[in-house]
Amino acid sequence: MSAQRRRDTKPEIAIRRELHRSGLRYFVDRAPVKGVRRRADLVFPRRKVAVFVDGCFWHCCPLHATYPKNNAQWWADKLAANVLRDRDTDARLAEQGWTVIRIWEHEDPSTAAERVRNTLLAP
Repeated sequence: MSAQRRRDTKPEIAIRRELHRSGLRYFVDRAPVKGVRRRADLVFPRRKVAVFVDGCFWHCCPLHATYPKNNAQWWADKLAANVLRDRDTDARLAEQGWTVIRIWEHEDPSTAAERVRNTLLAP
């Protein structure tokens, strides 16, 4: 697990490239608020928007989730804990007035970036 990139994954870079191309600026790999020890992949602090680019395996994508056969119970517990942590993060940020956008790694970067742009430009 330690070999997994914490930041700058291919899906993140593709989405960042699309957003940057459209003139948006953001912070990368940053905790949106103090007291919540979780880091968002992209943070727009003025608009209070946090973007998470989730891997299909690690965050149990409903379309592409797979579970290893070796040590199956450990993996099931680990991946379930990841999903619970994601939900907790979303709830904590929402309590503080943040909008959370979750993007799956399999999503088209242009479509995902458009979703972020629409959220940021909404009144």
